[in-house]
Amino acid sequence: MGTYRPPAPHPTFPGISAERLSRHVYKLAETIGERNVLRPRALQRAEDYVGQSWEALGYTVSPQAYTVQGVPCANLAVERRGAGAPSDVVVLGAHYDSVAGSPGANDNGSGVAALLELSRVFAGVQPYHTIRFVAFTNEEPPFFFTRRQGSDVYARAARRRGDRIQFMIALETIGCFRSESGTQSYPALLRHFFPPCGNFIACISNFRSLRMMRRFVTAFRAGSDFPIQYAALPALVPGVAWSDHLSFWRQGYRAMMLTDTAFYRYPYYHSAADTAEKLNYAEFARMTNGLVTALVLFDAQDL
Repeated sequence: MGTYRPPAPHPTFPGISAERLSRHVYKLAETIGERNVLRPRALQRAEDYVGQSWEALGYTVSPQAYTVQGVPCANLAVERRGAGAPSDVVVLGAHYDSVAGSPGANDNGSGVAALLELSRVFAGVQPYHTIRFVAFTNEEPPFFFTRRQGSDVYARAARRRGDRIQFMIALETIGCFRSESGTQSYPALLRHFFPPCGNFIACISNFRSLRMMRRFVTAFRAGSDFPIQYAALPALVPGVAWSDHLSFWRQGYRAMMLTDTAFYRYPYYHSAADTAEKLNYAEFARMTNGLVTALVLFDAQDL
């Protein structure tokens, strides 16, 4: 466990409400809809929505533009510079594109909604380390695991710059929570070690990132009673590497995915039925408020 320093005094955190989260998800999934290079105008509208939301909070948006199949694309980043160790960076990221044929409410409107709300709260918090919020483009197939995936473009550039990214958290499909037994499935063998109901948020890392993931989970549990589970698993287990954290693993950074476990729980994953009304916004808000306290406590440690 790293050295702990109490967070600097600050006003009570502004709450993250179910209504605010749902507003973002409905905007992305219903107003904008399917958003990818096959729907370039929608992809641009989603990019604009994220960028304008951050500008309205007083952030300076740093775009990382590149072109895919003749379509202009961009990752967007903003940050709260740390007061104590500004060169050490914690990245929170979420992809704003959706898979072809899907409006992408849970995958990944939910991740973007949480990213925007967390950045809103941290606009009024002075962190010790730099907290960077990044919205990635082109996470979905056919770009996943290629050099055209937005997070791969970003992580490679970060490595070239020498960015001291201490930990990266990918917010990936985080809006489905179900309390009924039998609503959660798992890869083979894991079902014997984890709950049968899908009421928890999961943290998934590689073995190199396990220590940092445990510290984050400890911080989450210190500030929230929302159920959280974690596991370090090989990338070959289906789903373990299926988000933007993989791009950071490939560059040698420690990273984890925060997820509701996607297709292991959510029956509408990667389908036209992944619509905004399917999400459990009350539980989504409980979990996201837990992330606020977790990040503050995590940031208060030496990374």
